[in-house]
Amino acid sequence: MQINLGDTVKMKKQHPCGCDIFKITRIGMDFKLLCTKCGREVMLDRRSAEKAIKKIINGNGEENV
Repeated sequence: MQINLGDTVKMKKQHPCGCDIFKITRIGMDFKLLCTKCGREVMLDRRSAEKAIKKIINGNGEENV
């Protein structure tokens, strides 16, 4: 899965605020995701994050599955 810093992703499950769109702010062994609705940051290990991502929405609006 090709994920880049700054990509916007749609997750399989929603954040408690009701939003399922997150922005990638850190990539490494852990991913740091920023909720686009409430601004909270969530950290997930790489394996969990890659399983939880439904699709990748690049900065130019293009969608990749």
